[in-house]
Amino acid sequence: MSGKHCLGGVGYRHVMIATQPPNYEGRGLVNLMAEVEHRLIGSAASTRLDEDLAGLIPDGQTYVVVLFDGLGAGQLGHREATDLASSRAATLDAPFPATTTVSLATVATGLPPSQHGIIAYKLWMPEVDTVVNTIHMTTPFGEAIEAIDHENLLPRPNLWERVAARGVEPIVVQPGNFQSTPLTKTLYRGARFEGYWSLDDAVNVTRDLALPGRLVFLYIPHVDFAAHLSGQDSSEYADAMALANEIWSRLGETLGDHVTLIGTADHGHVDIDEASRFVIDESDVGEGFVSEDGRVIFVHGNGEALARRHGGIWIPRDGSVNWWGPGPFHEAFADRAPDGIVFLPKGIAV
Repeated sequence: MSGKHCLGGVGYRHVMIATQPPNYEGRGLVNLMAEVEHRLIGSAASTRLDEDLAGLIPDGQTYVVVLFDGLGAGQLGHREATDLASSRAATLDAPFPATTTVSLATVATGLPPSQHGIIAYKLWMPEVDTVVNTIHMTTPFGEAIEAIDHENLLPRPNLWERVAARGVEPIVVQPGNFQSTPLTKTLYRGARFEGYWSLDDAVNVTRDLALPGRLVFLYIPHVDFAAHLSGQDSSEYADAMALANEIWSRLGETLGDHVTLIGTADHGHVDIDEASRFVIDESDVGEGFVSEDGRVIFVHGNGEALARRHGGIWIPRDGSVNWWGPGPFHEAFADRAPDGIVFLPKGIAV
């Protein structure tokens, strides 16, 4: 592959149960975005990458950041990920929790979740009196929430606005059907939106837009979608990985020498069979409720019983705040944050 390029996988350091917060001080996704921002305009809202990681990224007049949804460090061993794996430069920590909307809000703002305020995929928002599915910006039951001001949900200025103010044009390249969604309005305020409709389109649009003095952010959802729909052992997943691998390879071959191409992810995947999935009942949380699910559970109430039932670890709020990152905290953080977190053992989900 020609040109300047590097790939950073995203994953958590973990044993049977994750007990160490992600790194926000130089070895995380937020620091990668801060590094790019500083390279372009000479300042950044967060701490840059540690020197050893920063040294892996060549300087460029233009930066193209490709985010492969769901392509964490653990997925690079797939048989269809050969070009991706050969470009791997280092491993970064995803912000907490390791889910798409939390990480994409970190990309869009250059801030950790503690500061941008999207602290969960299923986010308790007392200002609208419901848990919000932040992918669709609906209730957990799919009902629209008219009270959310999507364009002002994230802090101002965001990453796109900061670089634009200094003469760098920010462009986001997304599947074309994402253009008018609530999540797009939330994440990409201040950036030019360009849609693509095929593999060829994604490569060609990105190549044509990568002119000097620009920041181009390309989002590839296929690996994540296939993992959720069919699992990582499926033919659909292999096809999606092959597509991601080809996009990466072709970008490396076609982008000019003035471009620094960076690949990363928002999170990885763990397949969990149906027999290891459990339903939370009222006895688990008493009079409280849950605002996040999967392998990490945000409990508004007392989560000790839930942790005991599933062999997990309960960490009350006083011991869990640093998982979302350092201050200064978003103005809504205290109201949105749970009373504590339950971390489940490997292979268990609710």
